[in-house]
Amino acid sequence: MVTPGQRSSHIRKTPNLGGIAIFYSIVVMASICAYELFTSYIFLFAAIVILFFIGLMDDILVVAPNKKFYAQIITAIMISVGSNVRIGHFFGIMGINLIPYWLSIIFTVFVFIFLINAFNLIDGIDGLASGIAILACCAFIFTFWRLSTNINYAMIVLALTIIGSLLAFLKFNFSVKYKIFMGDTGSMIVGFLLSFMAVKFLNLFLLKNAEGGPMYNLQSAPAIAMAILIIPIIDTLCVFLIRLYYRTPPFKADKNHMHHRYLKLGLTHKQVSMILVIENAFIIIVAYFLRHLNVNILLVIILFLGFVFSFLPLILKKDYKNYG
Repeated sequence: MVTPGQRSSHIRKTPNLGGIAIFYSIVVMASICAYELFTSYIFLFAAIVILFFIGLMDDILVVAPNKKFYAQIITAIMISVGSNVRIGHFFGIMGINLIPYWLSIIFTVFVFIFLINAFNLIDGIDGLASGIAILACCAFIFTFWRLSTNINYAMIVLALTIIGSLLAFLKFNFSVKYKIFMGDTGSMIVGFLLSFMAVKFLNLFLLKNAEGGPMYNLQSAPAIAMAILIIPIIDTLCVFLIRLYYRTPPFKADKNHMHHRYLKLGLTHKQVSMILVIENAFIIIVAYFLRHLNVNILLVIILFLGFVFSFLPLILKKDYKNYG
């Protein structure tokens, strides 16, 4: 049960164990309809279970941040080393292409931890984290289906199970009488699975055909993956930059998130969540139509749009000095 505090956007005590239902619906449906996931990636289920229990403990008893951090490191190592799901190529970002194995593991672990916590951070108002996750899953389904349904069948089913569980969760998250939050249990699992899909998306463009050439050719793949998850990414970057600017602890909770700035415009939770999902969708569409640009240029465009949308409320209110 979450009790409203100084930085809370809610006014009444609310159950925060929605992540339990999300966990069970994803695991049960994925294991039935796409069992290849748990045979091809043998550490995937174990990693989800670890995040489930550490998140559940935090939602019920409150776990020290360092313990959650250790659990995230362990699950990221399990999936990157044990299941070999890792980022081993930079696609020409800053002139870097193939990277050493040890560096790919370190970078992949960093990406997983970053995205898991990014989704945890945006889970501050009704519908935002789940809305962004549903949009991201739709984008991944489109790309996986467009490239090859046969190769990516299991990933498409995984994305569909996430969408189904989050649509059911949204019904109660927006309810007045039966409101519930997904808690750390839900946000960490969803963040982890979206990280997994993002890395698998990148790895598609490293597959070789029978002649030894690339099966799919998209040099800007990292920029597309970033566009799909841009709102949680840009929100986390902005929060840490603001905290560094004001010399406050980087992990100290505050009200400097994107959704807090939009709420100050007098908008409701539903309105803010819808606006941020639409902004994320707009950046995805821009990235898709500009996908043949140089990856470095496209990354700059995506990050620029992300920062513009992040601080748009300050521009509208002309309140540049009071966001810290």
